[in-house]
Amino acid sequence: MNDCVFCKIVRGEIPKDFRYEDDVIVAFDDVRPQADIHVLFTTRKHIDAFESLKDDKILSSVRIGIQKIASENKLVGRGYKILVFGGGAQTIDHLHFHLIGPVGLQV
Repeated sequence: MNDCVFCKIVRGEIPKDFRYEDDVIVAFDDVRPQADIHVLFTTRKHIDAFESLKDDKILSSVRIGIQKIASENKLVGRGYKILVFGGGAQTIDHLHFHLIGPVGLQV
């Protein structure tokens, strides 16, 4: 989708430092963080809803990325939230996951 903000980030049209990336997802800091750590994980390919997700590799990549970022930021044992936005519940119409922590901060 040409006008999707996340697709523009993936294509490099909007500069963003990736905290994690592989061949199917990218992760970057949220522009409006709700906690000390607030990282978005989104698909390289435009997928608008969770129910449209067909590739199990995407969920595996998200899991690996979240575990890596949570560990690097010492969230393990301090708590964190993982939120999934898709299917119309999101501001940007592109499936994405939020890693937010530590727990105890208002979200």
